[in-house]
Amino acid sequence: AQQILLSEVDAVVKPYGLTFARYEALVLLTFSQAGELPMSKIGERLMVHPTSVTNTVDRLVRSGLVAKRPNPNDGRGTLASITDKGREVVEAATEDLMAMEFGLGAYDAEECAEIFAMLR
Repeated sequence: AQQILLSEVDAVVKPYGLTFARYEALVLLTFSQAGELPMSKIGERLMVHPTSVTNTVDRLVRSGLVAKRPNPNDGRGTLASITDKGREVVEAATEDLMAMEFGLGAYDAEECAEIFAMLR
């Protein structure tokens, strides 16, 4: 079920040059107080391996959606910051995802309740 839903969501964010993992990272940066987070915090909050965070953020950097810089509070750490272009892209992608109800739009309230009960 998760893979089917993820493929539908990935199809919506693909025109923006994103995968759902990259979209999640952008959303996380958008909701952070300063629009930036240490790479280690991104991994903790998204519950992914540090290598996955690095790959995801590096792809976002190449797309101009995120910038990286040394963390002034941690000599070994790196901060990832969302760019203005990143904010525009995540806003547009979120509108499209909301329009398709994050993949659940094909189901009515009763069907959603049934799916949620089965997954629980």
